[in-house]
Formats: sequence, C-alpha cells, structure tokens
Amino acid sequence: MQQSSFDDLRADVARRAEAALEALLSPQAQPGELARPARLIEAMRYAMLGGGKRLRPALVVAAARMFGAEGDGPLAAGLAIECVHGYSLIHDDLPAMDDDDLRRGRPTIHRAFDEATAILAGDALQTLAFETLASDRVHADPAVRVELVVTLARAAGLGGMAGGQMLDLAAEGRFGGAALVDADISRMQAMKTGALIEAAVEMGAIVGGAGSRARQALRRYARALGEAFQVADDLLDAEGAAAVVGKKTGKDAAAGKATLVAVHGVAGARRRLETLTEEATGALSGFGDEAEPLRSAARFVAARDR
Repeated sequence: MQQSSFDDLRADVARRAEAALEALLSPQAQPGELARPARLIEAMRYAMLGGGKRLRPALVVAAARMFGAEGDGPLAAGLAIECVHGYSLIHDDLPAMDDDDLRRGRPTIHRAFDEATAILAGDALQTLAFETLASDRVHADPAVRVELVVTLARAAGLGGMAGGQMLDLAAEGRFGGAALVDADISRMQAMKTGALIEAAVEMGAIVGGAGSRARQALRRYARALGEAFQVADDLLDAEGAAAVVGKKTGKDAAAGKATLVAVHGVAGARRRLETLTEEATGALSGFGDEAEPLRSAARFVAARDR
C-alpha cells in the first residue's frame, strides 16, 4: 500500500468523527443534564466542528484495526482524545499562554467569543472526553474503559500535556532559569505534544486487545511519531506560510521558544525528522500489511504542510 492507505482512512474517520461530534455537541440537553448554555455549546461547536486533521482519532482507529477491532468503539475512543486535543488548543491560544489570534484560518475562540467563554469551553471539552470514554459505546468491558481513562488522563495531565505546556512556558524564560539543551527540548515536546499522540496509538491497541509485545512495539512507534509531529510543526512555524498553515507563523523565534529548529537550524531539524520517520516505521517491522496505515501515517506527519 502507498501513502493513500492512511489518507483514505483519515478521510473516512474525519467524516465519521464530524457526524459523531455533531451529535455529541448537540445544543439540546442530554439525559442527566439540566441545560446546555447556548453561548458555551456554540463556542465548543465552533472549536470542534468543520476542521482539523483528525489525526489522533485516525491513529486510534488504525491501531485498533490491526487487532480486528472495528465499528463505533474505536471511533468513540478517538472522539474522547479529540475533545482533549480541542480543549488544549483553546487554552494554548489564550493570551496567558501563546496569545494566538488565528487557528485553522479562523479567529481563535477567545477572539471569536471572549476569554471566559474560551476557558469554560476548554474545561467542558475536557470533561466531555472522559464522560465519552466511560460509556459502554467504547467497549463492553468496564476494565478496558478504566484503562482507557487512565491512559488519556496520564497523557493529558501533570506528567504529559499540561506539564509539557508548563515546561514550554518556562523555556520562554518566563520564570528565569537556564536555556534548554537537546534532552530538555525532547522531554518537553514529548510531554506537550507527543503524549497525546502516543495515547492515541496506545488507546487503539487497548480497544483492540493487543498483547504486551505488540503494545511495546507500538509504543516505540508512537514515541517516534509524536516527536516527528512536533519537529514538523516547528519547521512549519519556521518556513510555512500563514495562509496555508492556518495560523500565524514565525512565532516560535519571536517568543524565543526552545525548539530543535532554534538549536540546530532548519537543516538539522529536517535530518532529525527523517531519522524519526525511519524509527517509527522501523518499530513496525514485526507487523505485516495490517500496519501499513500506521507506516503511512508517519510519512503523512513528516510531509504535512499545515
């Protein structure tokens, strides 16, 4: 199979995810809810519908399919991680964080609405993610659902995405301290960006009932993929056109962010991206054609232009 194996899967997942998110973010109150405030659900829908690569749900589905898991369960798990990703983007864009005005070519939530609404929209998406994972739509076995909840919580929390964002803020010099070296940058990016990508692959393996050896290989794959995604993102910020990327570029250098581009230049970062792509695909050498969508996902991440 060629690159299209993941492109086709991602397109199918994006279509299904859009319909499922439309239902999940219905303006009508759901059983057990008193009401869904109109402005809040409007902001959540603005953030989550009509855009995005849907990379993380596609990784969940691709990994689950390797072990024969099909249907709505893997997609529902993917929706949960997409809600966490959406919340993180809303909060990252806030003036207190990265202070961005554009996301996917549109005004960010705090610009389209206001800061308070943006904070609450992010909060609500985060809790909706775990409500979704706790549903038996994801898997009939409660033990599997608990493992999924723990996996996503760890990836999103103190030792994962949230902790990585704090390290990123520190790397800008907000709190003093020494400049970061390679190992520090890799750790920060593995937490801030890589953790959710790793979780997506891990959650697919959990839903699919993968064995321990398969899961170890997928962790190696996902770790390299997560770092490759961040390096590609750093290169887009350094070289990409805002009209194509859908957000302001050149912000990393302006903010003094610690990135591999800043330390090693564009050429060095590109060499690292090539190495990581090879590491990711190499980790799947023990699998057959069933892993081809994940192999092409690594090439997709390396070649993306937005």
